[in-house]
Amino acid sequence: MSVKELNKAEEGRKTPSAPKPLSKAISTKAMAVKKSESKAVKAVKVVAKEVKAAPKAAKKPKLKVIRDSFTMPVDEYQKIAEIKALCLKAGVQVKKSEVLRAGVIALSSMSETKLKLVLASLDKIKTGRPNKH
Repeated sequence: MSVKELNKAEEGRKTPSAPKPLSKAISTKAMAVKKSESKAVKAVKVVAKEVKAAPKAAKKPKLKVIRDSFTMPVDEYQKIAEIKALCLKAGVQVKKSEVLRAGVIALSSMSETKLKLVLASLDKIKTGRPNKH
């Protein structure tokens, strides 16, 4: 055989093609799975866009706080510790400043006559820092 004849023989041979699917049923199931996956991916993308587009919750403005000092009798100061202990029994942990703030809110909700009675029952004390002994 000559070289030309060999080349023609090779040209006549079929080149191997891509592997054929095992069966039509398997290939259609695979296509259905791919379609459902693509639908799921699209749904996730839509939800992600909605989350990004959703208006952000308005941040609460930071409360401006004021630091202050005051003088009070020892027995009233101990009442704060007693109130904190009662709150702990009830399962609520509070700070001293929270107890005082709650007291201010309670006083502000009273009627004028009741507020006058409560304030009149307080002992008058000298304002300012106590002397160091």
